[in-house]
Amino acid sequence: MNYENSARIINDDIFDLINECFAQERSSRNNESRLNFFDTYNNYFVLTDDGSYSINSKEINNKVETLHTSTGAISESFEKFIKPMKFNYDNDIAILDICAGLGYNSSAAISDFLKNSTDSNLQIDMVEISKATFACGLLVPSPIPEHDITKKAIENELIKQDYAALSLEKTEIPTNININVFIEDARQTVQNLDDTTYDAIFLDPFSQNMAPELFSVEFFKEFRRIIKDDGIVATYTSSAPVREGFIEAGFYIGLGPIFGRKQGGTLASPNPSMLDYSLPKNDEIRIALSDVGIPFRDPGLNNTSEFILDVRTEERHNARHHTKISSAVKTPIFLGDEMDDEKLKRRVERNLAKMNIPSTTSAEAFYIIECENDYSEKQDSKNNSTNRILDMKKRLKKVKQGKLC
Repeated sequence: MNYENSARIINDDIFDLINECFAQERSSRNNESRLNFFDTYNNYFVLTDDGSYSINSKEINNKVETLHTSTGAISESFEKFIKPMKFNYDNDIAILDICAGLGYNSSAAISDFLKNSTDSNLQIDMVEISKATFACGLLVPSPIPEHDITKKAIENELIKQDYAALSLEKTEIPTNININVFIEDARQTVQNLDDTTYDAIFLDPFSQNMAPELFSVEFFKEFRRIIKDDGIVATYTSSAPVREGFIEAGFYIGLGPIFGRKQGGTLASPNPSMLDYSLPKNDEIRIALSDVGIPFRDPGLNNTSEFILDVRTEERHNARHHTKISSAVKTPIFLGDEMDDEKLKRRVERNLAKMNIPSTTSAEAFYIIECENDYSEKQDSKNNSTNRILDMKKRLKKVKQGKLC
């Protein structure tokens, strides 16, 4: 199986139907297959609460999910990827949309730009591995008028690549908006992009377990190269390895919006002043001290998902009890606490003892998490999640080496 087929995540049946639809379009030069597709196969599409449509994923771990939250597919784009941004629309704006999918995130960005800009220009670079996924964006009803602009850019590229044959999208792309569409492995795309280009990067893969290659330290280092100093990366995930990956790549991190999930996503920027809110305290502690914070690694930006996941599993195993506290029973979050549950306490303190921490209330425990005494939900350039995480990592290393006086 080639990388495109393994990486795409839309339902197998709809994937085949979309390919068949556009094959008919190419052979017959007739627009009926595309125009009738949604009405014919609307059972494959999922209506979300805000009236916009999502689509089902292929079966993953015996489970099928939608590509977007049921709370609202287009609303999710605005809440998670547009509202956290701090665009200055007096200047030109450049956005990189990774895993652009149906085009909702880019469409939301265009909508916000047209409402707020007067004389500036917008550049959007959309990246998606699957032609069929992009084509699906042409087939769903547009949830907002600006989605028609995105559709036109997608259609142009699909025609250029001889996947689509007919120019059916009539909406013109405004002259002050430039949309580039890349249908390829995003890891290859980013390596060919210019330094210090983007005001925002939208990172929207389906999941870290499906596509760890799009959450690796090496991938994020490319982000660090191509983003502007005041730029922001936004992603929906609250995953510890993803957040640590950003830190290792040279970013500051902060809490993203909560929408359709119990936890907020993640924002990252070279400039800590661009990030308003700290991660939850326990998230900081687990990232800094636990093996769960070991990030994904993809040396060469060309490894398979399976290889990347296996390497991380091995690194976690090697780090546990040596450089990191065991993640079992979320051990690090109990540092500094009196524990009433004796059975849990014994498990926690066995894990801590292997890192030279006698107990949850020992001097060593309080030393490691001392910086959390200054924790504030509102963060600034000095008192922020990233600095606290880095400080706790240094203190754990010192305790493990027996250098605490």
